[in-house]
Amino acid sequence: MKTKTLIAVMLAVCLMASTMTSASATDQLLKSDFKKESFAKVIDFFDYVRAYALLHGLPEPSGNWHAYTYVTYVNKSGMQMLYAGLCNVSFAGAYVTLPMQTVMLHYKTQNNSRDVIVSSSFVMLMGFNDTEQSLFPDSPDRNDNLWASVSIGFNFQNWFKNVTFPSLCSKSAIYPLKKSDDGLTWTWGMRYTNLTAIWYRTFISEDNHTYVKRPHVITTYDELSFNYTLEIKPDENKAVLRQDHTVGRIRDLWHFWGWSLIPLYNHYNSSGCYRYGKKISNETVYDFLDTHQIKMSIIDFQNSVTLEQETYCETPNGENVTDKDLEVDSTISTYCEDGERIFDADFGVKDTYKLYNYTADPTETSYDTYEAVTRTCEIDGIARNEGLLEGPRNVLRYLPLTIAHVDSGLYEKAKDSITNMTKAKYFYIISYPHYSGFRIEHDPVYTAYIAGTPPSTEEEGIQILPWGFVALVVIAVVLIAVVVAAVKLRKKPEQPS
Repeated sequence: MKTKTLIAVMLAVCLMASTMTSASATDQLLKSDFKKESFAKVIDFFDYVRAYALLHGLPEPSGNWHAYTYVTYVNKSGMQMLYAGLCNVSFAGAYVTLPMQTVMLHYKTQNNSRDVIVSSSFVMLMGFNDTEQSLFPDSPDRNDNLWASVSIGFNFQNWFKNVTFPSLCSKSAIYPLKKSDDGLTWTWGMRYTNLTAIWYRTFISEDNHTYVKRPHVITTYDELSFNYTLEIKPDENKAVLRQDHTVGRIRDLWHFWGWSLIPLYNHYNSSGCYRYGKKISNETVYDFLDTHQIKMSIIDFQNSVTLEQETYCETPNGENVTDKDLEVDSTISTYCEDGERIFDADFGVKDTYKLYNYTADPTETSYDTYEAVTRTCEIDGIARNEGLLEGPRNVLRYLPLTIAHVDSGLYEKAKDSITNMTKAKYFYIISYPHYSGFRIEHDPVYTAYIAGTPPSTEEEGIQILPWGFVALVVIAVVLIAVVVAAVKLRKKPEQPS
């Protein structure tokens, strides 16, 4: 099936999501689920695509195409949390494991009881090193050397004969949704292991948002984990979301220093440096990254919508952060136009991260603590990257179709922007200046300011999360991976069984 046909079918099935059930998915996602206090399911989105295609006489994706997505939901004390994390997408023998993550919160505000939606999405990891022209030392900016770390599960062996490359057997695992005895604290998450990624040389200025298509580096991370804790505090009129993430150590790194009839590369691991299977030095992967002063960063984007008013985001000293390069060492607060504070992203509570030096302690039980550097950045340099994020950006443009049947004014307003990275309230970058390829653990904190405990039933006033908007969040995660995979599959060989 051609990519455009596939996308058209998927968009059509989005429109019909409220009336369809899955015959063979791991779990079925039902409209009635969202009247429950909570649920956690793994769904195969392609089951819905196949069912829709069958009913409407359209070409069906192959039966061995799958897009498994972990979905969790909490509906407690006026707070509704919806999470979608991509497990993997597979096309026959070829597959991708993309760590796509989106969390959405829906609640009424503390003072004026406005309905509000806030979303946070993981974009990517980015390696970097500073230059003499750096605008923000220890944080990736347009004057630095930047490498977007794109996780993707394709085997390069057929490209480069007689060359040892990673097996590319990335896996994902879910952390079950759990709650405390009082039902006010919830935990869940995902872990990606043996995660292989291509580092592309990337540019993020407004007049040059492109990337170099030839891989600069191929790396294998031990893991990339996302753990979430939602603590609802009705007595304090707030809910706190902690997002703990772990970037595992780099086990292997293939550095391409030239391209000819065969790739010219050095392979680094914990024992030394190798070229075409022959050891040429004792320089380890950690020595290499340290020598070249490579640092690591995480890029996310944040968005928010209310019905009656627009929202804006600023630092404690009153600087608006939307589409701006600003250092942030404490909190970014989101306000309605009349000044009501509705959400905080607090980077000052946990302004340090743990770094586990594998060379000093191979058990990775001891760690050193360093300060993280957080800042916002201009949106277009990342969101409008003409190659790296072109597929996701183009598909997200059509996502309003997925909730066209929803009547609520709030969701009519939210549908055009809430998962659209080009319309983000702000992008933020958390960077880790001390790195050397070692394991990183960090946990920024987010606070939502909610109204008092609401009535206990929908009839008494609780607004159940519209089914169509649920589709928006889940499908936003899946479609990004599908489009990236479809484009890459035109050129990449299949993953062996």
